[in-house]
Amino acid sequence: MSTKINSDSQTVEQDQDRQLSSPIARRSFFKYAGATAGATALVLAGCSKSDSSPGMVNVGSGDAGVLNYAYALEQLEAAFYTQVRTGAFYTGSTITAAEKSILDDLYYHEVIHRDFLKAAITAAGATPIKALTPNFANVNFGTRAGVFGTAKAFEDLGVSAYNGAGQYITSSTYLYIAGKIVSVEARHAAIIRDLNTENSFVGNDVITLTSANKATGDTNYAPAGSSLERSMTPSEVVAVANTFLADGSKLDVSGIK
Repeated sequence: MSTKINSDSQTVEQDQDRQLSSPIARRSFFKYAGATAGATALVLAGCSKSDSSPGMVNVGSGDAGVLNYAYALEQLEAAFYTQVRTGAFYTGSTITAAEKSILDDLYYHEVIHRDFLKAAITAAGATPIKALTPNFANVNFGTRAGVFGTAKAFEDLGVSAYNGAGQYITSSTYLYIAGKIVSVEARHAAIIRDLNTENSFVGNDVITLTSANKATGDTNYAPAGSSLERSMTPSEVVAVANTFLADGSKLDVSGIK
């Protein structure tokens, strides 16, 4: 049997991985994915509209809508870590070198994810949603608790958002990319949760634990547990995300279904 298909598949995956590890400009995403048919499907699935609902940003429908939904969340996370790096906690004397390094890594990852998704949407011939304006008025960037507490909320939300959106993706190419991104987001969530509370990275609030551990006497271990990460629907996610977005930038995800 020829190994050419396997070799070509590995090359595609390696090229996609490189794009996720370095910022990309408006270059053709699909020449790496080999997904000309996918590009057509994305355009036909529905381009996004930024102003379809008064005061709201409609992410659109179909695969384009899911990608714009992910792009919106990555915008929000990138904006958060950008502001963290100018805040009093990050620039002050109480932060440790390790904490600063972790926040730097998360900043770069989220910016790369944001730019990658925008390029993918554009290359497919769909329209990315506009640049969103965050509202971090209730976030205290001057304290460790304020920064890491909010980071935990964002990272947990991001993982559950990708988990919940996967069922709406029809293109195997986009599902592959979403899987790669959510695996990184899960690593973010794990380290941030541990920085907030040690050994909480697999807490029962984000993972349904198995009944095998019920013998410990902890009533939080559900008998019907699955040890799977919990997911949230797009509407559940934006109910939280919109509290961190300014008027005119709040998200409408009604087209994703």
